Amino acid sequence: MSTYSLQDIRPETFGKVAVLMGGSSAEREISLLSGQGVLDALRARGVDAYGFDPQQRPLWDLKTEGFTRCFIALHGRHGEDGTVQGALELMGIPYTGSGVMASSIAVDKVMTKRIWTARGLPTPPDVVLSPAEQTAENINALTQTLGLPFIVKPPHEGSSIGVSKVQQTSEAQAAVQLAARYDRDVLCEAFIAGEELTCAVIGSGPGARALPIVRIEAPQGAYDYQNKYFTDLVRYHCPSGLEAQEELSIQAIVLEAYRALGCRGWGRADLMLRAKDRKAFLLEMNTSPGMTSHSLVPMSARADGLSYEDLCVLLLAHATLDRQYTGGQNT
Repeated sequence: MSTYSLQDIRPETFGKVAVLMGGSSAEREISLLSGQGVLDALRARGVDAYGFDPQQRPLWDLKTEGFTRCFIALHGRHGEDGTVQGALELMGIPYTGSGVMASSIAVDKVMTKRIWTARGLPTPPDVVLSPAEQTAENINALTQTLGLPFIVKPPHEGSSIGVSKVQQTSEAQAAVQLAARYDRDVLCEAFIAGEELTCAVIGSGPGARALPIVRIEAPQGAYDYQNKYFTDLVRYHCPSGLEAQEELSIQAIVLEAYRALGCRGWGRADLMLRAKDRKAFLLEMNTSPGMTSHSLVPMSARADGLSYEDLCVLLLAHATLDRQYTGGQNT
């Protein structure tokens, strides 16, 4: 049952709100779907909200047209990577989600894994191939280093774009070439056989809380771009069906992972739960998760008693800036 306090939130005090959506990343199509859902929800709750596509208009229009806060529904590059967040910081317009540094780190799966590893958090073994290292010899050696199967992905993309599961060595070269179409470096990870999970977080610092875990059951384990957004073949379990203590343990790992990256506002961690020993492995942290009809944060929020519309209003209410300028004076 939800314990969120919404009665003190007055949407009419938000002022003129921009829902940033679309953008120029490979996830533009999904961002437009997310943004439209958020825009409709905010308007239904009486928010003076407008859609704003940074691919179609200069960001400075946000300042000149008097927008007072932004809901970021952009995904991927130039939306989830700290660049838009930095522009909003310069304009002094509060925004939803993580700040500049956390956004730029979390969108980079390699840097994210380095931080998690330094904190002792579980994440699959990996090999990173720079452009110079993407040779046939190095690619063939991945089988010995990571075993089969293994996963190949571009470190800065989301929505499973450019991701391949390599079942045999002969498939590795094509998988690396596909990932390299989206990123200079290529991230190769050991495959974790087990259940796919996702866990959303709302809030900041000590006040952050994990939402109910969603367990994902995809056809033939193919939770790819098409199945994520454009089919109804994937089964989502929320409540997850995990043992209560197991779910609490995974939520604790996700909260630590979220805080380790300096995330705020909201986010969603994707994990694999290894079948042979029930050990959870962190895959990535999304700082601007999807908000489409198939998206997982709204699903998890509903299981916690929070409607889609109320979720959008709650996130917008916590829009902020990284730092408030004090003119050099202590506050």
